[in-house]
Amino acid sequence: MPTLLLVDGSSYLYRAFHALPDLRTAAGEPTGAIRGVLSMLRVLEADYKSDYRAVVFDAKGKTFRDDWYPEYKAHRPSMPEDLAAQVEPLHECIRAAGWPLLMVTGVEADDVIGTLSTQAAAAGIDCVISTGDKDLAQLVNQHVTLVNTMSNETLDRAGVINKFGVPPERIVDYLALVGDTSDGVPGVSKVGPKTAVKWLDTWGSLDAIVAHASEIGGAVGENLRKHLDFLPLGVKLVTVVCDLPLPQTVTELTPQAPDQDKLAELYARLEFKGWLRELGGEAPPPAPRTKAAVPPAPTSEPTAHVEPDRSGYQCILDATQLDDWLARLDTATLVSLDTETTGLDPMQAQLVGISFAIAADDRVDAAYLPLGHSYAGAPTQLPFAETLARLKPWLESAQRPKLGQHLKYDRHIFANHGVQLRGIVEDTLLQSYVLESDKPHDLGSLAARHCALKTISYDDVTGKGTNRISFSQVEVARAAEYAAEDADVTLRVHRVLRPQLAAEPQLESLYRDLELPVAEVLFRIERNGVLIDAATLVQQSDELGRKIMALEAEAQQLAGQPFNLNSPKQLAEILFNQLGLPVVKKTPSGGPSTDEEVLEKLAEDYPLPKKILEHRSLAKLKNTYTDKLPKMINPATGRVHTSFGQATAVTGRLASTDPNLQNIPIRTPEGRRIRSAFVAPENHRIVSADYSQIELRIMAHLSDDPRLLEAFAQGEDVHRATAGEIFGVTPIEVSSEQRRAAKVINFGLIYGMSAFGLARQIGVDRSAAAAYMDRYFARYPGVARYMEETRAIARDKGYVETVFGRRLWLPEIKSSNAGRRQGAERAAINAPMQGTAADLIKRAMLAVQDWLDAQKLRTLMVLQVHDELVLEVPDEELTIVDAALPKLMGGVAKLKVPLLVEVGVGANWDAAH
Repeated sequence: MPTLLLVDGSSYLYRAFHALPDLRTAAGEPTGAIRGVLSMLRVLEADYKSDYRAVVFDAKGKTFRDDWYPEYKAHRPSMPEDLAAQVEPLHECIRAAGWPLLMVTGVEADDVIGTLSTQAAAAGIDCVISTGDKDLAQLVNQHVTLVNTMSNETLDRAGVINKFGVPPERIVDYLALVGDTSDGVPGVSKVGPKTAVKWLDTWGSLDAIVAHASEIGGAVGENLRKHLDFLPLGVKLVTVVCDLPLPQTVTELTPQAPDQDKLAELYARLEFKGWLRELGGEAPPPAPRTKAAVPPAPTSEPTAHVEPDRSGYQCILDATQLDDWLARLDTATLVSLDTETTGLDPMQAQLVGISFAIAADDRVDAAYLPLGHSYAGAPTQLPFAETLARLKPWLESAQRPKLGQHLKYDRHIFANHGVQLRGIVEDTLLQSYVLESDKPHDLGSLAARHCALKTISYDDVTGKGTNRISFSQVEVARAAEYAAEDADVTLRVHRVLRPQLAAEPQLESLYRDLELPVAEVLFRIERNGVLIDAATLVQQSDELGRKIMALEAEAQQLAGQPFNLNSPKQLAEILFNQLGLPVVKKTPSGGPSTDEEVLEKLAEDYPLPKKILEHRSLAKLKNTYTDKLPKMINPATGRVHTSFGQATAVTGRLASTDPNLQNIPIRTPEGRRIRSAFVAPENHRIVSADYSQIELRIMAHLSDDPRLLEAFAQGEDVHRATAGEIFGVTPIEVSSEQRRAAKVINFGLIYGMSAFGLARQIGVDRSAAAAYMDRYFARYPGVARYMEETRAIARDKGYVETVFGRRLWLPEIKSSNAGRRQGAERAAINAPMQGTAADLIKRAMLAVQDWLDAQKLRTLMVLQVHDELVLEVPDEELTIVDAALPKLMGGVAKLKVPLLVEVGVGANWDAAH
């Protein structure tokens, strides 16, 4: 069977730090934990040949367990400074070695590991978990094994029983009784491992122990009875969650070829000389540091990192210095600009300081202007309002060229103070995104990758976690080093990336004519926000809460007894043992499964599974949307202001965050009702303009298939036309089931669906599904030809392109691993369609905004969701906007098929669909 290897990175990090001596480089940089973890990974890689693998670390910040129990891990000491300094370089080493690395915000590494191991077992993939954490013993079953490289211990089911005295399925009960002091989870006082095992041997489970609590004598029995109210929470706290939504599936966790150049660079910096020799390299001497020298564009990946020379940075604290810099800014041909702020919310953060950098001959001059540092003993700073007023003409001048890293954010900060930043001509975030969409685009990564520079991080100056301070509390001298360096390094990165873009006319056009202008439109959309009817959401939450309670009561009535609807164990007992429903599939441990797929199958014939599914669906809607969205309304505007990530998805699609308004569910009536809370103000309407079947139209354009082109040209129902071709009937004779099957095939092919997947989707056997796909390709040979030619182009170039020249890199396209190679081939087929769709909606945004400005209309663009634009339109402008949108959006590109745009109007977003 294929194997998934999961490494509990957080566990190994601490253990390596405490187990190994205090190893350091000649410059004093600590390296012991890095060396220890990498050594363990090398052992694992040699001992366990895996098809899929990942190293999983805890992400920063709180998790859901902190919300359940504020004392959870509250008494753990902060991470030692020498350990914290090793985390980021360790992550770099792991990624460079070809290991996928996962950190999921809001959850613990254990839960990520639990979810992945459960997914793997369900897919017939064995899982090896490398950890020293006893909590993960609860995951062990016939498909999941624990290994500990530090103690050379392997735990299968028998091993768990031998070590703990209880089987894996009783580990949660065991931990709830004995507690977990490291996590701050109290157990039953005086109940140690021996007592817990004795009780579980006697009564079989924690539930049974609770039922017999009155029979247990002595002080320990009394302690148990005092602890009964906490036990349910204790069980929740020690239970590993195994059904999280994760950013990657198991089969996407494919190891990649090590980046030899990057590893050599890291090993040289960390002075791992033996490993460096294995790569055929030697530690280079430290690079010479000249005063603020601007490095030339590297011809290859840099081999060593040095810090920028910060000795020439200036901190502007008096009027004379400000006068000098204002004069320089006014005559500079390009100025690198950055802001420091009180927070990360672009709509509410306040300005703390501004940094500038200017190229001067062979050097870069940089300065920091502090304006809002408020700690005790802070030096006197120039007056905020007066100084900003002096800078305002330069900041607002479109004739004064400005450069920055992610300047959309800085635009918001200045706008919060009544300043409209203009003259943005370059943005290194977008330059990097267009050139290398598959790589990190943060300034630290860009500086390291392109300029061989090691920069000060935000954490370095503000601290981390609960110890983090506001930037306004950072010492001015330290802030000046950090902020001036940001402006300086941004200019240096620009000097490297600018010639690379200039050498690629298509990419230059994509950057200059699309991404830079789109950043302007996104700024305006984010600033506009969308009006939310909080009362509607509160009412929906209340209604959902009552429905959830009613469904719970109905489910318990159908079961004939009370039970916890969220307990797979209790649910399995009722469904299969008491009601005698058929077992659809089994869990990795051999018990009957109650996952969503099973419940959907059973719900076709039995009422209780259907109620359970309804209950789960409504609970998710309530917790994720109706409860949370009202809390995210900006008190100053009464609106929700999402942020659109422009350099996130490799395909060019935008990503909505804080809150994510692109994933509101619309498949159920309750889900669609959430959109009804996105409303238009009085005397306005919401207008939705959506590209119809855009990716299928792009497929027709790219494949040049005559039948597909004709179907779209004639305005036919393309799914009905496909069904007619596949099933050999006239379009009018196509049944609803045949059309549904054709729709699944049309969309499934875009995403690389197999015959097996199609069979499951439309409820036929695999041979029938394969026959349908064969007929499809026989009727649409252009599609088959496009797929084969695209695979060949990807193999030859290492990337594919959208219609407009956006490059989508495929590093696994030549992999010797068949699974990884086939995944890259599927991506090669899909990416040009997704990427072209992303380019089209961006062009549409520009066309619509330009038209609104030219017409001097008051209509606002308030959202962009996938292939849809959402606008807020005054009643008196409704007729002209409604008529113009299809022409504007349909005319942004000339493809071989028409671009059809469907427009809807309503008092709210839901009604506009």
